[in-house]
Amino acid sequence: MVDFKFNINSIFPQEVCLVRNDLIPAGYQGEASHVSLRHQIATVLDVMGEASARAQGLKNAITSGSKMLNVENQTAYILVDKFGNSGMGSVVGLLKVGRKKLFLLDEVGKPNEMVPQCVLDFYVVESRQRSGCGKRLFEFMLRGERVDPRYLA
Repeated sequence: MVDFKFNINSIFPQEVCLVRNDLIPAGYQGEASHVSLRHQIATVLDVMGEASARAQGLKNAITSGSKMLNVENQTAYILVDKFGNSGMGSVVGLLKVGRKKLFLLDEVGKPNEMVPQCVLDFYVVESRQRSGCGKRLFEFMLRGERVDPRYLA
């Protein structure tokens, strides 16, 4: 689990929350000033994106707060352990989806341009892998995006 100095439970109201490019979690009903909230969300995205990159052996993170701010049609799903970090909550997983331009080859090798819904980043902290956290996060995303997994790239 990834712990932060701020209260995760106060910014993520459910076990799985979605965040879009405004960096405001869906269902958030906290303070009116969103400046500190956006900074905290960006920090969560930065830390989880870096952890994901390390786990995949990538030089650069795919997910970050600044990248989320600068792109439309992407959604990050954040999985939280409400009881972690002495009751302040811990972040367990990240799943980012969005549309991306891809070139797919047909049966004869001809490239076709498509812009399918894609899983762009997917990470569950090592200590919580193989415990159903990734499955819970993925199934929540499928319901939220209203997509059949066979149509994801």
